[in-house]
Order: sequence, then C-alpha cells, then structure tokens
Amino acid sequence: MTFLKHSNAKLNKFLPELLEIRRHIHAHPELSGEEHQTAALVAGELRKYGWQVQEGVGRTGVVAELGPTNGPVIGLRVDMDALPIEEKTGLEYSSLRQGVMHACGHDLHTCIGLGVARLLAEYEQSSSMGFRLLFQPAEEIAAGASWMKADGAIKGLDALFGVHVFPELPVGQIGVRKGSLTAAAGELEIEILGEGGHGARPHQAVDSIWIASKVVTGIQEAISRRLDALNPVVVSFGKIEGGKAFNVIADRVRLLGTVRCLDISLHQNLPDWLEKTIKGIVGSCGAEVSVQYRCIAPPIYNDPFLTDLLEESAISLLGAEKVVRLAQPSLGAEDFAEFLQDLPGTMFRLGVANKEGCAPLHNGQFCADERSLEIGIEVITATLLKWMHTRLEALNYQI
Repeated sequence: MTFLKHSNAKLNKFLPELLEIRRHIHAHPELSGEEHQTAALVAGELRKYGWQVQEGVGRTGVVAELGPTNGPVIGLRVDMDALPIEEKTGLEYSSLRQGVMHACGHDLHTCIGLGVARLLAEYEQSSSMGFRLLFQPAEEIAAGASWMKADGAIKGLDALFGVHVFPELPVGQIGVRKGSLTAAAGELEIEILGEGGHGARPHQAVDSIWIASKVVTGIQEAISRRLDALNPVVVSFGKIEGGKAFNVIADRVRLLGTVRCLDISLHQNLPDWLEKTIKGIVGSCGAEVSVQYRCIAPPIYNDPFLTDLLEESAISLLGAEKVVRLAQPSLGAEDFAEFLQDLPGTMFRLGVANKEGCAPLHNGQFCADERSLEIGIEVITATLLKWMHTRLEALNYQI
C-alpha cells in the first residue's frame, strides 16, 4: 500500500511529540482505576486527530472510533495503568509519585495507541473503514477488561489486536505465537484456624504457623506427584500473616498466593483440587481451614489467522530475521484474554531491550528502549490496514 511506504516519514514528523507525551505519562503514573489524568490526556489527543471519543468507558477507560461502524470494525487495545513499585531507573523523567511506577510498559502501550490513531487519521481511505481503539484501565489488577466489556466496548468489533513490551527481545524485534500466549491465573486465599498456646508447650496447642508451612510445601509436592507434569501448574505464595508474639503459638494464619496454568480445562478443575488437597493437609494436623479461589484471567489464545496476518505485516516492514516465533507461552497473565472470550484476537511481544539488556517487568529498574515505540506503531498500523483491506476484498467478492 502506498500509504505504508510513506508512513515512516509521517511518523517521524510527530514522533518527538509522542515521545514527550510518553515521558510525561511515565513521570505521572496512575494506579489501576485511578487513570484520570492519563485518560484525559489520551482523550484530548485523540480528538485533535479527528477521532470520535467516549470517556468513562469501564470507569476510567477511553474508546475512540474512526470511520463507519456499520461494516467491518477492527480494534486495538492498549492499557494505561501503573504499578505500586518504587522507580530506581534514575531517568530524567522518572516517576514523580513515590512508590508508583510504569514498570510494565503501559506508558509505551498508551503512546503506541496514540501513534496508531494519528497515522490512521492521516490515511486517505480511513473514512471508508471502521477502526476502534480501546485505552484500558486497571490491567494490573485484572479488572479493566471486564469493566470495559460491561460498558459495551467490544460490541460490534470483528477482531482485536494487542501488544505488550518484552524485555527478553532486543529493540527492533517482535515476538509472535499462535495459540496459547499466556496462562490462566487465579488468586488463592487460605485461612488456617488452629488453637493458640504457650510456645513452650506446643503439644497443648494446634500450631497454625507449622501447619501453614506444611501447606506451602505440601501443595508443591502434590503438584509434582498428583498432576500431569506435561500441563504445568505454578502456585506461589506472596503473603503470609499470623501470630502476635514470639512465645505464643499462633491460632490463625492467612496465606495469599497466585495460581498459574496453561491448560484451561485443568485450570477450571484446580479450585476443587486445591481445596481438597489443602483440607487434607490441614485436617491431618487437627486444624480447620477456609479456602477461597478467585479466577483473575483466562489464558490468551492467539487466533492463528490474525497472528499470521500480523507476522506477514511485520516481516514486510522489519524483515524475517526481526520477527521471532516464540517457542513457549508465558505463565504470566494478561486480562486482554477477557476480551478474547467474545471475539478473535492476537497479542504480540514488542522487544524493548537495548544493548545492555533490560530489567524484568515489574522491577523498579525496568527501562524500555524508546525506539520500540516507532516499531510498535508501524507494525500495528500495517496490520490493521492489512486486515481491513483483506476483509473488504472478501466482502466485495461475496457481493
């Protein structure tokens, strides 16, 4: 397409402005559900580009549309929220909010969405094609996608694309994968109810801390011996509360952890399996237990056709050597998957490591190479246009 040949020149004209916006967002991060300033900035920019904008979709989300909505409509979702992490990068535009940081690259995602919006607005045929952009809040607490769905954000969409920064790949490369990309995730809460007593006489008490330690290790042992090793399950505890004094046996302990699994059918059975296993361990020690399980997000399943389309577009722009087929899915979770319960979609990984590397996601030293912004914008724009032209050609052929 002629437009794509000139898109780089168009992008270069406003890329410095877009980088300034990205740095502003990075310096002013907002936690999940609190993205008021970010959403207002995004909405203002989109209106300047000529998009029809709706604010307050999914609480603090923004939806923008361009072109007709009575025909095929293709979508892009990007997220906006930050994390409760202290920034340690030393950047000139480091977070100005103590204990809050864009440690997962959502500031880059947001500006990729803005860059795509600006390029599409300058495309001469955009008035005959339907595009929708979803700027999502609260991805980090796996709630924003559900909020936006409830407000009708994906109603009428034919397909949805997504992107996430990837420190394991160098800037200039992207990663694609058909099928499973991320794991299903859940939150596990366990409350053990024992009986307190004197630390010198444990036989007269029911030690909840001792039982909690058996639960933590017992679950790992049960996974390795009672579940199929070809379907990995990860249970990690991130919080434990219990006890009041050094010489008093605790009567109550609370454990909070996360569960990850790639196989959706296994994930659906895990709550019952975990409850039975935990109750068996705790009961054998003479205590009672309450087990609560909350599903956080289903797994992302990348539609093969859409993934092929994206891969072809990326190869035409970057070259085949820059497009990496990811061999393994991730046990991380992404609530982009919530949208894919209702329509086909695909998400790709955007390389952001410079020659010195890149700290992991959710790390106070995470620092993405800003050159990835341009690559993300061009790959997504090319893919959206390719999808739209393919769909319109198919419709015309049928007519």
